[in-house]
Amino acid sequence: MRGRAIFLCLLVGLLASVAVAQSKTVSSSSDRKILSKVQPVYPELARKMHIRGNVRVEIIVRPNGSVKETRVLGGNPVLVEATKDAISKWKFEPASGETTEVVQLSFEGQ
Repeated sequence: MRGRAIFLCLLVGLLASVAVAQSKTVSSSSDRKILSKVQPVYPELARKMHIRGNVRVEIIVRPNGSVKETRVLGGNPVLVEATKDAISKWKFEPASGETTEVVQLSFEGQ
């Protein structure tokens, strides 16, 4: 009975940790500050296939700080859509003109 309880606790912990994907901005090529980020949703296919990796994206940011356009520079295709969807919702600090930013998001299944 005790062994079964321990097994269930371990199983619940494992499932919870797999369901949470860590995603973080690894680097940015500009001084324009990010005011708000939306974290990408870890794709179910990536979770099932235990896919991890980085996605590098070039972002054109409008003067008001909203994202105008994204262009993927590299990364696993399974992670690309989640990355683009999240980045399109980011907000940057206002500037006098459009800027081009390059960011890299890291996906680490946990």
